[in-house]
Amino acid sequence: MDISSLTALAASFVLALLVGKFLIPELRKLKAGQSIREDGPTWHAGKAGTPTMGGIMFIISTGVVIITLGWPEMLAGQFTHLYVYLFALIFGVIGFLDDYRKVRQHQNEGLKALQKFVLQLGAAVVFLSLMRYEGLLTNNLYVPFLNVSVHINWVLYLTFAAFVIVGAVNAVNLTDGIDGLACSVTFVVMAFFTAAGAQYAISMSLFPAALAGGLAAFFVYNHHPAKVFMGDTGSLFLGGAVAAMAFALDMPLILIPVGVIYIAETMSDIIQVAYFKATHGKRFFKMAPLHHHFELCGWSEAKLVTVFSLVTAIGCVLAWLGIQGHI
Repeated sequence: MDISSLTALAASFVLALLVGKFLIPELRKLKAGQSIREDGPTWHAGKAGTPTMGGIMFIISTGVVIITLGWPEMLAGQFTHLYVYLFALIFGVIGFLDDYRKVRQHQNEGLKALQKFVLQLGAAVVFLSLMRYEGLLTNNLYVPFLNVSVHINWVLYLTFAAFVIVGAVNAVNLTDGIDGLACSVTFVVMAFFTAAGAQYAISMSLFPAALAGGLAAFFVYNHHPAKVFMGDTGSLFLGGAVAAMAFALDMPLILIPVGVIYIAETMSDIIQVAYFKATHGKRFFKMAPLHHHFELCGWSEAKLVTVFSLVTAIGCVLAWLGIQGHI
């Protein structure tokens, strides 16, 4: 990791810690407490009322750091880090609207699924078109490990990419189900993107480094027992960040190894629903998504966070080996 990335990580860590000191008491005053799913593990009921929308702290720290430290790059005409941040921020705003409605209505439902889908799909299309216009994205699909690129018609690629982004964003959102899980897994993913981005330009590594620092600070408040939750504000921002970085580096298929936990969480949900319908009421997992299944198997939240983060780290190491012919 180069000095600029380390500076971004450290600065964002300190800033997010400071923001958290002020933000959490304010969220409590606003009674911005999280409603807990009624169909979740029974012991999660004790988490009801924990302040949500805490993702604001790493959103702010990341934004301030990339604008401050990335100013020379922007003066030189390099705006990749800003595009990625703004794209993730759009998803964060969608999440904030969702959280706000939940808090006001005091229930665990915010925006309707169709509303979120349309907003997310629209944001994905705009981002991809902008990256294409700026010459930062091609319609050549790079295949890791094989070190080959497959040329695809732009309209077909745009359609594929938009749905990949929406799927990735919601997969990250689904992972945010226990204390510290989404932020720790995504910290590892951002560490990978920092290392990969540094092979291209400072503007490619600045954003993931800053976000990694913000997530490390957020973990201080979010580890079990959590003092604050990131809410959809934070998890949708993280989903947007993960997806945007993969496309900013022009290698979206890298999401498969680095996002192994996100994919496993999503597939467990899909399998559970399909199996339930096919067997007329039987369940494949004790509970979905996957982290709840392991909870019911007796795993502690700390163990889940550790194991899932290690699995992500292994996926990132494999991804790093798989792209060596590309960087």
